[in-house]
Amino acid sequence: MSRSALLPRTAPFGDGERASLDAVLVNASPVQRAWLAGFLAGLDAAGGQAQAAPAQAPKASEPLTVIYASESGNSEKLAGDVAKLARKQGFKPKVVDFADLDLATLPKAGKLVAIAATWGEGEPPARAVRAYGELMGEGAPRLDGVEFAVLSLGDTSYAEFCAIGKALDARFEALGGKRAAERADLDLDFETPAADWIKGTLKALAPAAVPDNVVAVDFARAGGDGDEESEPSRDPAVVEVVEHVNLNSSRSDKETIHLALAFEDGAPAYEPGDSLEIYPENDPQLVDEILAATGLSGDEALRKALLAERDITTLSAATIERFAKATGSEDAKAFVESGEVRAWLEGRNLIDLIERFPAKLTAEHLGSITRPLPPRAYSIASSRKEVGDEVHLAIAAVRYQTFGRKRSGVASVHVADRIRDGAKLRVRLKPNKHFRLPADPATDIIMVGPGTGVAPFRAFVQERRATEAPGRSWLFFGDRHFTHDFLYQLEWQEALEDKSLTKIDVAFSRDQPEKIYVQNRIDQHAAELVEWLDGGAHFYVCGDAKQMAKDVRAAVVRAFETVKGLSTADAEAHVAGLERARKYQQDVY
Repeated sequence: MSRSALLPRTAPFGDGERASLDAVLVNASPVQRAWLAGFLAGLDAAGGQAQAAPAQAPKASEPLTVIYASESGNSEKLAGDVAKLARKQGFKPKVVDFADLDLATLPKAGKLVAIAATWGEGEPPARAVRAYGELMGEGAPRLDGVEFAVLSLGDTSYAEFCAIGKALDARFEALGGKRAAERADLDLDFETPAADWIKGTLKALAPAAVPDNVVAVDFARAGGDGDEESEPSRDPAVVEVVEHVNLNSSRSDKETIHLALAFEDGAPAYEPGDSLEIYPENDPQLVDEILAATGLSGDEALRKALLAERDITTLSAATIERFAKATGSEDAKAFVESGEVRAWLEGRNLIDLIERFPAKLTAEHLGSITRPLPPRAYSIASSRKEVGDEVHLAIAAVRYQTFGRKRSGVASVHVADRIRDGAKLRVRLKPNKHFRLPADPATDIIMVGPGTGVAPFRAFVQERRATEAPGRSWLFFGDRHFTHDFLYQLEWQEALEDKSLTKIDVAFSRDQPEKIYVQNRIDQHAAELVEWLDGGAHFYVCGDAKQMAKDVRAAVVRAFETVKGLSTADAEAHVAGLERARKYQQDVY
């Protein structure tokens, strides 16, 4: 029977009635069909008449707790996907950010799904640090009777791939939880396998049966997910480059490209704090070197795929294992088993592997060895209220040399070297609702953004100018040299004049014998900083996660210690309170 004709012709209905019923049933979920069956059975039992008296309360939905630890928003998005599908299957999901997690609630969860990203070298996302530390500590509650499943996101270019998800999975089991589904450890191309994992996990967590044909209906959600933000299209858009300017002077050893992109059909509804993903192309010279090393230089279809579709710069232990399996190279297999892989990986990419272990490769081999080329996300440096249907970015070209070979960032050097005015790029909006201006425009803001970390704060200042926000604003900016590396210098001076920026403090590390950084400026202005924060100011940090963001946070803790005479523990607790209240926000990478 076709999907569009559920009712047989022998059903006791006319042709028009069958068509109407099929139109309803063909798109109905299993929960909706079961509810309808139960309703009709109850109606027959009542003599075919709907009862005016209140019916028995529906059976409560199966509770499901979904917790997520997210830095870039991917884990949060997947947690929302779990909740949406779970609702359709009779669950009553509750989605909780690790930043808001109260560990005392976990033993009562019953059924638990955790989605966690790993950040940097095996660290939890910044907002998850507190709850993650408590969960791993001695005071964590027992989880006896709790069924759990963990989805782990990571990046195979890092040695500690999916470390946080792996640790959570082991910790839940150690605390007495029962694993309902096997953990999945996913790389940057996670979307399809994540969707499959979610379906399988919810099936594993579902109750064995719903007795007496009573179906749980979450009437609070019956009208749709009105409290959820509408999602932007996941399909890339094609934009035109209308401005391509190097923000550094010709004498700088850095190159930062200001990129203005125009949308033909109108810019997406982005907010200050959001990012834009760029779909780059690989360096053609590197592609040709790989083709030459593999003896595949004549394969134009493969060259096209390596340019725009496959990741040829990321090298991981998993890549080498796939290489050894695909080629059958005994030397590569021995290398994998030697335990020396991780130490060798740093600073190398695919061409180094091919040259170290020469082997006969095919296009299929290269396809199986490499992963899809992921887009790169950059903080948006503009406000729609000021630039209209454009999006501005500030992208620092990444260039370096290791093991006698010049290396470069895939997207940043594609933009710097191979993109000019009039060129086309594929892009996609990446919202970040955890890096937002205060709802009240009268609230003061403090922004710390060295280098290209200043990008979102250009958007913040433009937005506050356009809306005539009365709140004060204070920017800390840092780079190497005042003369050569003061990004958007004239714009900041204009913002000070028109009062859209109240105050700016700069730190140029190489202009004096002793290096000075933004955290040093925070130390120097500790009293005023504490005054602003005590007055309700929101604090924002954007830029390097590995060192800068940690140093800045430590400087804020020191400020409360020195100005208010707090112990280190109390000052730390105060800053943690700002984070939980969303008054200390980070967008770091």
